[in-house]
Amino acid sequence: MSNERLPIDVAVGVLIDPEGRFLLTSRPQGKVFAGYWEFPGGKLEAHETVDQALRRELQEELGITIGPTHPWRVELMDYPHARVRLHFCKVFQWVGELQMREQQAMSWQVLPVTVHPILPGTVPVLDWLAAERNHGGHA
Repeated sequence: MSNERLPIDVAVGVLIDPEGRFLLTSRPQGKVFAGYWEFPGGKLEAHETVDQALRRELQEELGITIGPTHPWRVELMDYPHARVRLHFCKVFQWVGELQMREQQAMSWQVLPVTVHPILPGTVPVLDWLAAERNHGGHA
């Protein structure tokens, strides 16, 4: 009965550097899907907007202060442990050195990605990026 579960809202940052690469990070040990690769972000806290949550999460996880967020897409995903509403925002500007504060790994990627396994909620985003970039083949 996954449709009866209320979704958890999650802000997700698609960080894109000047070369067009995007940042993927691995899920830390101790979390569901540990070791899977995803775009960084996290849950919205009470009374937080997507923008506020993304700013807080990227500061906490990566040690960076982001510039403007560009709301992009929203995707609803049903996982065995939760139903999540993923709010994807593109981010092109940030200040600070990337620090993996949760002992996660990071990788700047292009299409097709070379890191595996990919978190199921990340797969549609790679497809969207492929469509935007007219990338043929597997994302």
